[in-house]
Amino acid sequence: MAEKDVETESGRDDGAEARSADRHGGPGHTVLLAIALAVPVTKVAYTVGGGAAARDVFVGMEPANWPDVVIGMVLTDPLLASVLAVVVSRIVFALFAARGAVPVKAGVLRGLRRAALTVVDPAAMGVVIACFFGPWWGVGTGVAAYVLRKGVVVEYRTGRRRPHARSGHRDSAGGHDGGYRPSRVLRRAAALEQWAALCLTALVLPVLSFVAALDGQAWTSIVRCQVTAGTRTESNRLIELGRKGNGVVGWNLDTGEISDGAACTGEESLFVRDPWWRG
Repeated sequence: MAEKDVETESGRDDGAEARSADRHGGPGHTVLLAIALAVPVTKVAYTVGGGAAARDVFVGMEPANWPDVVIGMVLTDPLLASVLAVVVSRIVFALFAARGAVPVKAGVLRGLRRAALTVVDPAAMGVVIACFFGPWWGVGTGVAAYVLRKGVVVEYRTGRRRPHARSGHRDSAGGHDGGYRPSRVLRRAAALEQWAALCLTALVLPVLSFVAALDGQAWTSIVRCQVTAGTRTESNRLIELGRKGNGVVGWNLDTGEISDGAACTGEESLFVRDPWWRG
């Protein structure tokens, strides 16, 4: 009896830790923050050469345009975009579930609400990915996001997570139904989902992000423009950093400085240098 009480108490502690991590920041939140800070700087530094060049690029972009680096990386790498969409979908779902927004008890209305909350966002993620990279990428992203979201619900059903209690009772996102005992298969599924989500968030996403940062491609358009320096006008390749009137402000790949270009035409290839692993 005492052993059972200890096991129950341990389950409660694990559930409280999972809930606290989801509500106040866990591994997923930390990884996303680290990626948002380190990867764009790595991308710019490797692409233009680092040091003073990277500093000049960020100054030339202006702070409001800095997120363009991450957006550009995501829009040029379908695998990175898909994994990021899946991870963000699960983290957002876990955050709302920890606050009691996702019911798991029996009942038709609760079931419909749970189904809607579980399905709508993965479907939206799938549509977005499909618009940029094609239907198969969209289907894969939507299914993966749904499976991991469903896994969060299973975690609450099995007691691996416990909801935020209000006024001394639990009505949604999870506690056990009266007399409900999850099967061994359901418990194993919950454990497998947790490990899959952890590997995807803490291992796969960071690796894909830094691979994309070191692949030698520009994060935005490369254009060929007429650049005037003093009395001389040359045709140079620029990484577009912003628009200025009818021209472009960009990093000049030929002269290694910020330049204003006019009469610009886009180039098809985004490669600026060889990937890091070929250097």
